[in-house]
Amino acid sequence: MASAKFHNQFRQLHRWIGFFLAGIMAVYALSGTLLIFRGTDFLKVEKTEQHQLEAGLSARDLGPQLRLRGFRVEAQTDTEIRFAGGSYDKTTGLATTTRKDYPVVIDEMVHMHKANTNSPLFWLNITFGVALLFFCISAFLMFIPRALPFKNGLKIAGVGFIFALLVVVFGS
Repeated sequence: MASAKFHNQFRQLHRWIGFFLAGIMAVYALSGTLLIFRGTDFLKVEKTEQHQLEAGLSARDLGPQLRLRGFRVEAQTDTEIRFAGGSYDKTTGLATTTRKDYPVVIDEMVHMHKANTNSPLFWLNITFGVALLFFCISAFLMFIPRALPFKNGLKIAGVGFIFALLVVVFGS
């Protein structure tokens, strides 16, 4: 059985890593909460951009040039093509698009939360995940296994695990 010194060292390590991760957890909590509302215009601002394209593009050629998701033409005249989120002047080649997006700081937080292996931020996500796993394990190493807080902690952790599984299975 491990000594009391061992458990106290884990308590101290758990505490210091916890203080460090508190800042990271705050950023992840905010960005994760924002992702819930990504399908709405919550906190988004309207951005208008102008793109100089070649003149005389057809409606079929305009979509790939602008690289807009869900591009569809709403109206078309001899001199202009109107589409969802903007217009294109056939004579000058000037396309004006309007979209709603997060302000820069919030946008960076959202991208951090959704980082994949193509992003350098994925190291932060991996580090955070490993640190949280350490927290799960070290929480139990802070108490002597035969002590009541350890036994109650196992029960509460089991309930939390089952709750999370039920939410994942039936919440989707």
